[in-house]
Amino acid sequence: MEKKSQKEKKKKLPFKRTLSNNLFALRAIWTASPIYLTVYLGSSLVYGVLDFLSEGYLLRKIVNGVEGGEEIAGMIRYVVILGGVSILVYSALNWFWNVISPVMQRRIAAYIEKLLFRKAAEVELACYETPSFYDKYVKAMDEAYERMIKVMRTLDNLIARTVALFANSLLLFVIDPWLILFGLFPLLLGFFKRLENIAGHDMETEKKPINRRANYVRRTFYLGEYAKEMRIGGMYENMLRDLRETFTEFRRFIRKYGTRKAIYGYIQSVGLEVVTILGATFYSVWSAMCIGSENGGMHIGDCIVVLGSIGTISYCLNNLVQNFAEFGEHALFLEDVRFFLDYNPTMADGKEAAPEGGGKLEVRHLSFRYEGSESDTLKDISFTLHQGERIALVGSNGSGKTTLVKVLLRLYDPAEGEILLGGKNIKEMTLASYRNGFSTVFQDFKIFSMSVKDNVLLRPGRDGDDELVEYALKESGADEKVGRLKSGIHTILTREFDDKGENLSVGEQQKLSLARIFADRTPFVILDEPSSALDPIAEYKMFENMMRATVGRSVIFISHRLSSAVLADRVLLMDGGRLAECGTHAELMALNGKYAAMFKRQAENYLGSEVTEHE
Repeated sequence: MEKKSQKEKKKKLPFKRTLSNNLFALRAIWTASPIYLTVYLGSSLVYGVLDFLSEGYLLRKIVNGVEGGEEIAGMIRYVVILGGVSILVYSALNWFWNVISPVMQRRIAAYIEKLLFRKAAEVELACYETPSFYDKYVKAMDEAYERMIKVMRTLDNLIARTVALFANSLLLFVIDPWLILFGLFPLLLGFFKRLENIAGHDMETEKKPINRRANYVRRTFYLGEYAKEMRIGGMYENMLRDLRETFTEFRRFIRKYGTRKAIYGYIQSVGLEVVTILGATFYSVWSAMCIGSENGGMHIGDCIVVLGSIGTISYCLNNLVQNFAEFGEHALFLEDVRFFLDYNPTMADGKEAAPEGGGKLEVRHLSFRYEGSESDTLKDISFTLHQGERIALVGSNGSGKTTLVKVLLRLYDPAEGEILLGGKNIKEMTLASYRNGFSTVFQDFKIFSMSVKDNVLLRPGRDGDDELVEYALKESGADEKVGRLKSGIHTILTREFDDKGENLSVGEQQKLSLARIFADRTPFVILDEPSSALDPIAEYKMFENMMRATVGRSVIFISHRLSSAVLADRVLLMDGGRLAECGTHAELMALNGKYAAMFKRQAENYLGSEVTEHE
């Protein structure tokens, strides 16, 4: 019941909110390009006046002028002046639409995208994991620009229809005031237009998750990252099954809303065509033919004008009702956009700048729980990362290692406890300055469809960056592969936008992502499974290079291969979200606890049980 009431509330936004949402869209367009909005809306006024003068009014002037014996010279002079003005106006506006307008449209789109992208960068990571918020985020990204442009177009239509309505109504009133009654009838049909728009909005809303699922299925068939699994076994049959289910759902709500829309549209069509158009036509012909102008009826020219103008008035009135209904529809869609843009992140930004040189990082009694989870992922964790220290973070899958890294980067805020940098709580520091102190490679790192250089630097290039990139690639072990590429560090990766782009293997991609660590001299380095795609020899060489290149920098690296933990100053073993053991490799081996057991078990896989038993 509560969900239903909320849905009803969303269908019927208050007038004030409807007006506010539409003005929000117009303000955004005005901010991006005031000239474009002014010309776009101003042209509607000009077009409306010229259309009236060159159609209904001109026709009446000529027919009645001929009937009344008016001199032809006066009518020709009117046509010439009107034609000259029309040519000048249409030429100027045509040049604007084809030469100036495309640039301004792109500027508006860029401004709106910038608003959304900035907000997307502000919201906390947890928002991406909340389905209700993520749905609004996706809808905002999909619809913001188009919906704001539609608001402008609706206002443009409103202006044009108002001008045409006013001019033609005034003309009809001069001819016969009773004709206005036929033109006003379409206003009564506005109720059905509103119902039709509500049904359309509900249908589009329900289509969103279904379309997302269908698009996901389509992606699995053409994206390379799914190609191998899709060709092994019968996974493609599961995907086709899901596609059939989305089609079934699509048919269900088309039947649900399509019938309603058809009925509402039929009522509007009958009311407009039968009552308004045919009624006004019958009255005008009767007045002109049966009564005649000599008995107070219409002139033949007036009758001809009425046949055209009454349709224009009815059309304009019907469209005005539709325009107001469209403003309501736009407001409903823009509500999601404004929800996203108005969202205040729960992760408050601090005011102080983080120390540029880093410092001691302290974790005190830290606990964290994901939204919707029944238990803590991290439980009362405390440790200190001293400046220049290298810590290996180890543990089984699901022990909380990656979550701890995300909390350290302040992608999440802990439920309990605190993190201090240089003795100050990191919440007092700006997010940008704090996170900029870290060079990070995640386990699920991404390669962008850009040059090798851009993928290493992850920032705009500067003088001397080529040498820095080549150094970083050499330290990460990716230099050999990049050196064989035709354009070297300027080679575009992936073929998404470039047919000559290069696709790297997973191992090569991982080496490239590691080069980011060597190219950025931040005080902190975090590596989440940096060697998962490397063979043991390449892994050991990479860790040796990393230890040499990160002298003086504080490092936390996660690794399942405990042989790399030997190179660390300290080892932290996590188990079930808790910090189970802490010490150097030698200390933990002497402790003969969980770490020692894990290390020996892995060593057996390489050396055999006979060797490890005699250690």
